Parts: sequence; structure tokens; C-alpha cells
Amino acid sequence: MPSQIASSLAAKSLIETSLSRSVLLTGSDAETKRREILNSFHTTFSQYESLFECLADDDAFFTRANPLRHPLIFYYGHTSCFFINKLNVARLINQRVDADLESMLAIGVDEMSWDDLNEQHYDWPRVKQVKAHRDQTRKVVDNFIRHCDFSLPINWQSPMWVILMGIEHERIHLETTSVLIRELPLDQIKPHTFWSKICLERGEAPQNELLPVAGRALTLGKRESDRLYGWDNEYGRLDTIVAPFKASKYLVSNGEFLEFVEGQGYQKKQYWSDEGWQWVQFRKSPHPVFWVKDSDGEPFRYRTMLEVIDMPMDWPVDLNYLESKAFCNWKSEKTGSSIRMPTEAEWLNLRALHKDDLPDWQQAGKAAPGNINLEHHNSSCPVNQHAFEGGFFDLIGNVWQWSETPIDGYEGFEVHPVYDDFSTPTFDGKHNLFKGGSWASTGNCAIRDARYAFRRHFIQHAGLRYIEAPMLPEPKVNIYESDQSVSQYIEFHYGESHFDVPNFPVACIEAITQYRQLADGKPGHKRALDLGCATGRSSFELARHFDHVDALDFSARLIEAPSHLQKTGAQRYVISNEGELVSYKEIRLSDFEGYEEIKDKVDFMQGDACNLAAKYDDYDLVFAGNLIDRLYDPALFLTQIKKRIRPGGLLVLTSPYTWLEEFTPRDKWLGGFKADTGENFTTLEGIKEALAPEFEMIGTPRDIPFTIRETARKFQRTNAEMSVWQKEEA
Repeated sequence: MPSQIASSLAAKSLIETSLSRSVLLTGSDAETKRREILNSFHTTFSQYESLFECLADDDAFFTRANPLRHPLIFYYGHTSCFFINKLNVARLINQRVDADLESMLAIGVDEMSWDDLNEQHYDWPRVKQVKAHRDQTRKVVDNFIRHCDFSLPINWQSPMWVILMGIEHERIHLETTSVLIRELPLDQIKPHTFWSKICLERGEAPQNELLPVAGRALTLGKRESDRLYGWDNEYGRLDTIVAPFKASKYLVSNGEFLEFVEGQGYQKKQYWSDEGWQWVQFRKSPHPVFWVKDSDGEPFRYRTMLEVIDMPMDWPVDLNYLESKAFCNWKSEKTGSSIRMPTEAEWLNLRALHKDDLPDWQQAGKAAPGNINLEHHNSSCPVNQHAFEGGFFDLIGNVWQWSETPIDGYEGFEVHPVYDDFSTPTFDGKHNLFKGGSWASTGNCAIRDARYAFRRHFIQHAGLRYIEAPMLPEPKVNIYESDQSVSQYIEFHYGESHFDVPNFPVACIEAITQYRQLADGKPGHKRALDLGCATGRSSFELARHFDHVDALDFSARLIEAPSHLQKTGAQRYVISNEGELVSYKEIRLSDFEGYEEIKDKVDFMQGDACNLAAKYDDYDLVFAGNLIDRLYDPALFLTQIKKRIRPGGLLVLTSPYTWLEEFTPRDKWLGGFKADTGENFTTLEGIKEALAPEFEMIGTPRDIPFTIRETARKFQRTNAEMSVWQKEEA
């Protein structure tokens, strides 16, 4: 296979002849596996690019198909930036294709509320620039796959795991991007030789009915020995017993849902949850999003990805969770039975009727048993077309099936360090799982153990299968932060002091105010940047002295805590006492004098200190607390941060100078080694050298002690050296 697949013709040929084949983690020959992964990468990369061939012109890349999502230009470049960013984070490569793009296009939108997408102006790149990034990324990743050392089986520590992560990430966006294209105005899209191949079969909706499903004991969760790539939330263990229930023979069709619409279901508050009714009022449309009506009195029509067709009554209806819940409540009232969506365990119990998974039918040379993996249609199809065991249809595929289960980690859940914010931001009780995949689900999305969750108003190729079973109690959401590394930081920043050592973030900001008095002139107080802010105590303290504070940390898991505290006024967390014994704690903004008044001065965001977005600029003060010896390129950081500080502004560094190759390659250390002269070369000397000639040190460095609580009886005590540097006046 060539190292590049550059031409559009070659890409189309590959797409139309190659299905998404799952790559097993096991095998007997590493070179054979290397070729499989190389083929999977190129197939996925080209197939994703082909989606954007459906856009009528370059202008369509910049249209917001959905007001809660970025324009398509973001998603066009996001997946290639993901490869480069993650390979750098994993320290598998040490190169950038386009650092600005890899910052701008790094973080997507989760629709965390209906109106919280940042409306600030984005200086989006041109299509040509993003295409060039994709082409160069293809070369970089191709070369990496061809030459990296790995062994079988592939596991979390393998360099190939990061490649598989990038491939599966792109397959997620293959599906979510197809939804955004489906929401674009028709005049901004055009037919496509592959993506226009929709199902041609349409008819009247079949009569749905309930069929029995036996109960059983189930164990949910993947093991490390599983043969397929998995996201972190798929691993762990949950033992449960599923009681018998009845499930609908078919997915809910457009025809079946039409009765709810014609019965004024969208106008009757009693069928909707509080969240659902709020969404109905927000959207102001009394029908599903992909139903189209030109004028009153006209019949509904149906929007596929690339065209509007006559309503296929026997295709599954596309709904979000809130609509699905309202339909079930209406169905319960109509039938006098307890109708709801299945839980994750109930759906898996139903799925267990069909034993095969994606690799099984592929290795047997069979077609997919359902409308999935792009093997049958590039649209939904009739709900009575694909039969499965037990008399059911569409156990997998056609559309995703919403569940009643808010996503959470199984027992033993651990985050993957290369993508530490894939799952944990969704463990908030506001993201529900859907199961089974859709016609557009490929790769990991199409397997039995896939666990994807979205906000309940999220629009996707998703619908529902309802069941008859007892109503569920209100779900219990784990609102305590239980990740010990995060909890330790919360306790370190906001908990009680130990051994008469003052609170470290507070002590740092107090010391900074003293140094500011020593500075030449009067450094401004408008803008401050807190880099490596962790759980944010220093950010709030800086807000006492500055008009605005940008607070960034590389870890999304750490950023969640102060952001939640800022928005809700409270944060709960769990700290370890001994062994499995823990204490549950809660902090409140009101516990800290003045925080409620200054909290809105702070913007918490995820960011890479060595690759900051262009908007983080023009600061009176930059504070990098205990950060410098945890960066992968501290000299690069110092070179870049100098340009982002105003003349007369201050750069404040604290660090215990604990240089470790685990975080910083040996040749990137700023100090802590013997120089060529044989003399000791300290980190302070290295910092001074890196900051000269623009910055001079103010006063004398000072030690600021801190303690970190690990358990009730174990603490770390450390001294960090603070040095303060002032930028020369222009």
C-alpha cells in the first residue's frame, strides 16, 4: 500500500471497495498486524474525508449546521489534529504539523447546555490549509505505523494503541459529522457517488408488539484480555441480575411515532420531564428534527443525509432521549402499562440473543446481520427488514437505541493517560447511554460492548425500542469526585492545612503581591494567566487582584472541579483514609471570603502550556505554579510565554525542580545537571538563561513549603522555589 492516498479518485475507490474491518489486538505476526493497522488508518482517513465531498462549496464548511456545534471546518481538521496531539502527548513523536491548528481544532463541543457554545469570533482556517494539514498528517502517521516498535497482543501501553485510538476517534466523527451534514441546508450539499446510496424500500409501518425476554445474571464490562480496542469506560466490571421483561418487536417507526405527533404530544407538558419540556420550549418545533413540512396541511417529508424524500413510514424515527422519554410516557398512558426505555443491562440482555459481533461475521465472510457498518445502506431502512433471534428486528443497527442509564464507570474504571477526558466529563448524570449502533456506525461504534453517551437533547442517528417493565427509581448519580489524584488536588487547594504549613496557592499569591511592590513601575492589574491551575485555588486568589484571570490546565479532569465549583457553588469529593476507607467532603464557594463576588472573573479552560492558543495573550502577570518540571519542553514554554506578557509584566514560577524523564526528556531539562565545564548547573540558572535578555529577576527567590495529603497518616512535604521575573519596558 502506498504511503499516501492523495487523489480523490483513489480515496473514492478505497471507500467503495473497503468496509470498516475491525483490527484484533491479538495475532501471531506483528508485521501482518502492522499492515492491517496501516490499511485501517488509510481507509478510515479517506472515508472520513469523503464526507466533506458532499459539501457544495467551501462556504459550506463555515456554516453552523447546528447552533450548538462548530462549523464543519472544525470537524474536518479536528481528527487529523487529534492524531498529532495524542502522539505528542504520548511522547511517541516530537513534531508538529501546524501548532496553531493543533491548538485551535483540538477541543470540540459536548453541548453542555442549549446555549453555552462560546460565541466569540473564531478565525477559522481556510479549507486549503486544513487539507494540507490532513495530507501532512497522513504522511506522519503512515511513517509512524510503518516504523514503530510494538509487540502482540496490543495493550494500553503499546504505541499502536494510540494509533487505534486515533482511528476509532475518527470513526466517531464519521458518524457525528454525517449528522451535521444532515442538518445543513440542501443548497449547501450535493450528491455523492457513495453517500447518496440510500435505501429505496419504503412502505407502511408494521404493527409493533411486545415480545417476552427472559431474565438472567449478567456481567458487564471488558477485560484487559478483550480482543478489540475499547475506550476506557468500557473496561471494569458490573455484576447484575436482569428481571424478565417484554420488548418491542421493532424499533419505533416514523408511522408509529406519527400518532404521538398527531395527538399533540409535543404540546402536552404531562408527557415530558422538566428538562424535556424546557427543551421543547427552546426548540419550538412540534415534531422530530428530520421531519420536514413546507406548509400547514402538507404531509411530513423526511430528511436523509443528502436529500428530502417522501416520508418512509416504516423506517425508524430519529429522536433524542427527551423525545423518546415523552413517547414512552404517552405510550404508558395509552396502554395502561409501564412502558419505558431499557437500561443498559436490559439492552445487553436482549442483545445476548445474537451471539456474533463485528469480527465474527467479518472473519466468516458474511454481511452484517443488521443495517450497520455502512454494509447495506447509507440511510435507515424499514424496521422489519433485518430479523434476529427471538422474533426481534434490528437488535443492532439502523438507529441507535436510547437507554435509561446515565453513563458512569464500571467498578475498576481507569482513565487512559493519553486521553484522560474522554469519559469522565460525561459522568455527571446528564449523559445517557445509547446502544446498538446505526447505519453509520463503523469500527468500535458497531461492536456489542461500545459505550457512547450524549446529552439527552443530543441529535444523532438515534431512536428507541421500548420495553414493558416496572418503572425505575430516580437514578442515583455519583456526584462525588472519586478519582484520587483529582481529590488530592481539591484537598490540597481547599482543604485544611497540616503541620502549620500555610495553604500553598494562597501563600503563593500573597507572596506575589509582595514581589509586585518590588517591581519597577506599577505592573498592571487587568489580565492574569494561571498556567497549571489544577483545581483552581490560585486562580480565585488571583481574581482578588486582577480584572480577569484565564486559568488553564492540561488535565480536563482537574479543570472540571473548579469549573463545577464556580457554576454550582459546591464540589464534593472523596479522600482516602486508609485502605478502602474514605471520607466524603464538600467545599462551597461561600466557605471562602469574597469568592462568590469574584468567581466570574475567572475562565477555566483546558490547554497545553507548550502549545497555547493565540487568544491567550497580553497579560500583566503569568503564574506557573509547580509546572516547569512537568512540561515536555520547558524551554519552548519559556520562549513562547515571553511574547504573551506585556512590557513591565511579571512571570512567576514555582517549582521543587523534581526533574523526571517520565515527564521531561533528559535533554529538555533546564537544570539539575553538570554543565560541560563540570560545574553544577541549576534550574534557576537555566531559567535565567532562557528568559534573557527580555526578563530580569526581581528580588531574591524564596522557598514556599507545601504538604499534600495522601491518606490520614501519610503526607508529602515539599519546598517549592518561587522566582519572579519582570519583562523590560518597551
